[in-house]
Amino acid sequence: MGTNGSTMLEPLRQGPPPIDPADASSSASCALPPRYEAVRGARTFTSRTLAAWDLSERFDDVALVVSELVTNALRHALPADAPHGQDHPVRLHLMRWTSRLVCAVRDPSQDSPVASEAEDSAECGRGLFLVDSFSDSWGWHPLAGQATGKVVWALFRLPGASGCGHTDD
Repeated sequence: MGTNGSTMLEPLRQGPPPIDPADASSSASCALPPRYEAVRGARTFTSRTLAAWDLSERFDDVALVVSELVTNALRHALPADAPHGQDHPVRLHLMRWTSRLVCAVRDPSQDSPVASEAEDSAECGRGLFLVDSFSDSWGWHPLAGQATGKVVWALFRLPGASGCGHTDD
């Protein structure tokens, strides 16, 4: 569901498509330390989780997206003066439904993932272009209630899933 190269990515400030969380057949989550080595850990976690769910054939696309989302959270969402001993401010969630897989990365910033990336350099923003190109949809939303931060998510249709806009499974 990618966009062409001339289209500017805009943040999709919305929650994931309407999928009842109670219908999730599997979910897994891991806390990530505020260090770039966490990206490797996120890929390993993703590999093991997808293998356990018999979805190893989706690893390349999903791992690329997970890597980009985690890198963005570490690079743009952590305060520059955050203490190194801070308890895992970034968290990776993988949720599987019958026909869909959602990767979600929670971080402590409420800033739009696009706005914060656009300020740094022309290289920034390529990661979100990859997320847009390799996933079926993506978006972000601020956390509600007492929680601070945001969740950036990407959705993948799984083998055998109908591609006709069916959103109730």
